[in-house]
Amino acid sequence: MLIIPAIDVCAKTLGRSFDPIQVTFFRFFMQICLLMPLVIYNRLWVIPPGTLAIQCMRGITLMIATFCFFWAIQHLPLAEAIAIFFVQPLILTGLSVLMLGETIRMRRIFAIIFGLIGAMMVLQPSFVIFGWPALLPLVSAVSMAFYMILTSRISSVAHPFQMQLVVGLVAVIVLGLIMILGHFAGIPGTDFLIPNTGHFKWIIGMGIASTIGHIFIVFSTQNAPASVLAPFQYVEIVTAALFGYLFFNDMPADTTFVGTFIIIASGVYLFHRERVVAREMAKYQGWE
Repeated sequence: MLIIPAIDVCAKTLGRSFDPIQVTFFRFFMQICLLMPLVIYNRLWVIPPGTLAIQCMRGITLMIATFCFFWAIQHLPLAEAIAIFFVQPLILTGLSVLMLGETIRMRRIFAIIFGLIGAMMVLQPSFVIFGWPALLPLVSAVSMAFYMILTSRISSVAHPFQMQLVVGLVAVIVLGLIMILGHFAGIPGTDFLIPNTGHFKWIIGMGIASTIGHIFIVFSTQNAPASVLAPFQYVEIVTAALFGYLFFNDMPADTTFVGTFIIIASGVYLFHRERVVAREMAKYQGWE
């Protein structure tokens, strides 16, 4: 989580010269370049049966989440965009009920409601200042929640190197087709510009940070429960605020700090309740 904001710094810098769709393309293209040798060396090209569709869906959802967030940070300070994005664990909990059939109790419902109130505190002044781009981190959060659910379904059977390579391949193919078709159709924002030597350091840096960060995320889901891992996501705000100030002289609004505190408190309480419920279920099963 301390590494992830480095992706956004590189993307925001590249966004001065390229449209968000091309910056997203660079991010996943570099991921392919870095992971392909590892997949070949470790002979990980055989996809486990029944996982191909889910792996491709992971690619689509992460591509949408990345594109929306890269688009957002061209307009919003890093810390504010990430603060809005922090509703993702709350959305993930709601989706777990709908998609995985998990039960949710009243305390966790209240935690989600308070978290959304915190998000509105960040979103409302951001929307007034920056307009509709303030909604993009919210779209990114929803897409990332789907990505995390899909990841949890196959992380025990598919290798992280393979999973992230497939994600990169799917994203590059889809984005490439969109840019080709958009170019011939004359759609603004889909032109492909050739980067110069000064751009490559940011492209490579973005690829390294994104590949390492997301491989760590997949490895962590293989070795620890989601309720243990999820609160660590909030560490991201530390480097996001620091990088935003150092690289772009961004200073978050006071409401951003208050809203972020409410979101984090709600999220941490939510995962605390999940661990309590898990322990109670384990005791009950032990008695049986």
